[in-house]
Amino acid sequence: MVYLYTEKQENENWILKNDVYFNLHTGNQPFTEQDKEAIFQIDKARVTQDAHIETKYGIGTVRNLSTGCKTYLNVLKNPGKVVGANECGGNVLTLLFALDDIRLYMNRPERFDIKEDVRIMINDRDLVVGKRGYELWWSSEYERRAKDDLWEN
Repeated sequence: MVYLYTEKQENENWILKNDVYFNLHTGNQPFTEQDKEAIFQIDKARVTQDAHIETKYGIGTVRNLSTGCKTYLNVLKNPGKVVGANECGGNVLTLLFALDDIRLYMNRPERFDIKEDVRIMINDRDLVVGKRGYELWWSSEYERRAKDDLWEN
């Protein structure tokens, strides 16, 4: 199940600044084989033995990973925390929504591939299934926001 939150909260169980959190915490942890595969799949980067990354552009540090890749790794390495996914592209969102028992914050919809059997609990109230359920929920949410004049800045 993917737990999706659309209303922002700021507390210690929420990671809203993925770059900063990754650079201070997640990036200092050892990378598992799953982490390394994700880094290659998302950023086409290989992790070297000394924990640098190698891309077609050269050698860099893990701080040079994309925000989407950092977000994905923040989710993997911080189970139970809600991680902001607003800066992720469709490639990373597709990977995230294929994981089980994760928590994400998104205050607006994005278009990406979601498997039809993925169960998504939105704001701990609404259970939807698959891409169709996700898109229908966001359609009704946008209608509600427009009617109630509840647009976030």
